[in-house]
Amino acid sequence: MANESNELKIGFIGAGKVALALGSSLRNIGYTISSISSRSYQSALSVASQISGCTAVKTADEVVHDCNLVFITTPDAAIGRVCESVSWRPGQMAAHTSGADSRSVLDSASSQGALTGVFHPLATVSPNGGALEPFCGITITIEAEPPLLETLEGLARSLGADTLRLHEENRSLYHASAVFVSNYVMALADIATGLWQEMGFEKQQAEKALLPLLKGSVHNLDTVGLPACLTGPVSRGDTGTIKKHLGSLEKLDDSLSITYRALGLHTINIARRKGSITPKQAEDITSILNTWERSYD
Repeated sequence: MANESNELKIGFIGAGKVALALGSSLRNIGYTISSISSRSYQSALSVASQISGCTAVKTADEVVHDCNLVFITTPDAAIGRVCESVSWRPGQMAAHTSGADSRSVLDSASSQGALTGVFHPLATVSPNGGALEPFCGITITIEAEPPLLETLEGLARSLGADTLRLHEENRSLYHASAVFVSNYVMALADIATGLWQEMGFEKQQAEKALLPLLKGSVHNLDTVGLPACLTGPVSRGDTGTIKKHLGSLEKLDDSLSITYRALGLHTINIARRKGSITPKQAEDITSILNTWERSYD
């Protein structure tokens, strides 16, 4: 890593939480973080002040001129526009950190001879920089052409991360999977705490009570894995409890019942793989969830 770190001058276009976390982490393990720019010069100054040796510059062109590896860490919608706005040189390396976009969004750089890629940390990056080693133990997915591919994989390994090579055609499914396990878990938590508020409790009380349950579920997923970690009424074949849930949810909001039913139908598949329900139980639960009608006036 020492020889590679000495050869690379790394820069960032975009001065948000990813630039701060990635820039700081790379600097801490010996890489040179030379310059950073942002639409807001004050933002660039703020991030640069937290990374030893990094200089805030006023334009993206200055970063590209200064560095041989440039990370574009702007919001996703701005990546292509920013890439097109600067002049790249043959052999230079450009990578963005979006999970949703392939490296084709950097085609304007590759058309000028630059090597392009994607370096996406599959993790939630804290706005304030977070942990001292925020990338250690996570997975970083990489899409690039050699030799940039090997360079990005080397960076990821130096950060203590695992690496996966991702093909462009799988990018949307990959990102959707991340949304399910991250963003939509927050949506489910919001639904759950909302039900407690319907019972007269404060949101903070609900979060305090439910958080250990959520942590326990994640722990079981980590230690036992799917499908063995599945619990709950579907896993037990408990049709009576499922009917009670549906009746209560529909009285509050039809959308809650619809969400419960959709998730329940998928949970049947997990329970069948676990072997915790019989084919007849699976059939009965499927029928309830597919044909449920209001049972109240």
